[in-house]
Amino acid sequence: MNRDKTLSLPTENPRGDRNRSLERGIEILRAFRPGADLLGNGELAERSGLSRATVSRLAQTLVDCGMLEHDRRQRAYRLAAPVLSLAHAMRSGSPVLQLVGPLMRSEAEKRKINIGLAVADREEMVYLESIRFSRRVAWRNVVAGQRVPMELTSLGRAWLAAASDDERQRLLRRFRDRRQPGWRELSKEITAAIDSVRTLGYCWAAWQPEVVALAAPVVIPGHPVYVLNMSVAGDTPPQQVVEGLREPLLNLAQSIRQSLQHL
Repeated sequence: MNRDKTLSLPTENPRGDRNRSLERGIEILRAFRPGADLLGNGELAERSGLSRATVSRLAQTLVDCGMLEHDRRQRAYRLAAPVLSLAHAMRSGSPVLQLVGPLMRSEAEKRKINIGLAVADREEMVYLESIRFSRRVAWRNVVAGQRVPMELTSLGRAWLAAASDDERQRLLRRFRDRRQPGWRELSKEITAAIDSVRTLGYCWAAWQPEVVALAAPVVIPGHPVYVLNMSVAGDTPPQQVVEGLREPLLNLAQSIRQSLQHL
């Protein structure tokens, strides 16, 4: 049963100045993901946790503001062009990407590997930048803005290692509820990855076939926790990939840390 409250919305308001209508409107925009061009009121209600009546009212407001388009024939909504322009404004105006992008591109081109930089958004990691130089063309389809699951990836596990204890435990409870059965083995992998980050500075995972990825958190006061990753596709044994990329990964993470610490 849908209610005007989604589990992922904050349940407390320490400042007392949150605008609930704005929060709910953002939840509707968040419901759109790759592969979902058109969403009707029912789908939006299910994905956002809002009632159909609330979705109908707020979706029309978003149409009026130019953020959504309404397909009358399909009786559904799609994201409008201004949403894309906001993403472009964020990427082109980001001082972080302006500083980090050239460092990542140089290293990716030199080693013919894939390099990404991501941040956490709720229970997923979102790529801020993704530079693909892996020799296998089929794996060059990860782009900025793409989301990957936190609990399965080296990116997410490295972020969990840098998160506060409270935030990490909250997320682990969510993953446990969502990943039953199979949680026991997955929990062991996450714990091992967190231990690896704390002792070695990085972790690795191979959650996609024939792709091995290493990741390291980049923690800078005043910034969100960034996570840097390097990956290659192929049939090279994972340990050989790890041995070849761990030092370049940690060196690049340190260069990024030094570049951003004065922003």
